[in-house]
Amino acid sequence: MLAQPPVPKLSISWPVLPEDFILPDEPVENTDQPPLAAALKQPLTRFPDLIQDALIVSNFALCAEIDGRIICKAPDWMYVKPVHPWQSRQPRRSYTPNTEGAIPQVVMEFLSATYGDEYSVESEENVGKWFFYEQVIKVPRYVIFRPTTGRVEVYGLESGRYSRQVPDEQGRYWIPGLDLFLGVWEGTHEGRTGFWLRWWDAQGNILLFSEERAQQAEAMLEQERQRSQALLAQLCEMGIDPNQL
Repeated sequence: MLAQPPVPKLSISWPVLPEDFILPDEPVENTDQPPLAAALKQPLTRFPDLIQDALIVSNFALCAEIDGRIICKAPDWMYVKPVHPWQSRQPRRSYTPNTEGAIPQVVMEFLSATYGDEYSVESEENVGKWFFYEQVIKVPRYVIFRPTTGRVEVYGLESGRYSRQVPDEQGRYWIPGLDLFLGVWEGTHEGRTGFWLRWWDAQGNILLFSEERAQQAEAMLEQERQRSQALLAQLCEMGIDPNQL
């Protein structure tokens, strides 16, 4: 159980990040992070209601101004909806809630071999991610995932504090805003074998990867072909020429 220090009084504002603001150029911590993030987004692209007016990004600056100082954190994965249309011809490089759209519905961090500030409640010089997501941005769901073991922790914002959520009987967590369950799946995808975070709908159906949908369609075609062949064979056994039908 994390310590719950008193929440400091903060002056929080939501200016759009200045164009000349220099974001830290931090490399991803390991090669697992990009495929894990992509695997969370890919199945959602089939659903217009989830994609339209949404921002789905990884290692992307989430910003706020705290006591006159701009603070940015880059979640390993983030989902925001709705987001105001991006008007600039330049690529979007940051997101400021309340000014540019809604508060993120969920942010996720993928733990590497050593912890960073994913659990940090530091509120002063080096603002911790936990504090930033909980007390500044007030993200409703914070997910911490360890890919090497498949351990996932989901925290929900309750009375202004993060509380560890309890999974359902299948070990999955309901994520409001997406209206999907989030859970752990073990398998191979994009050349990586291991634990993944994946989505399930309210009926318990997993949201398939594109290659899984292709395999499913191919299997259905093969099943239909075999059914047709069996029917033709049955007609021939009865002395009926299918070409005469």
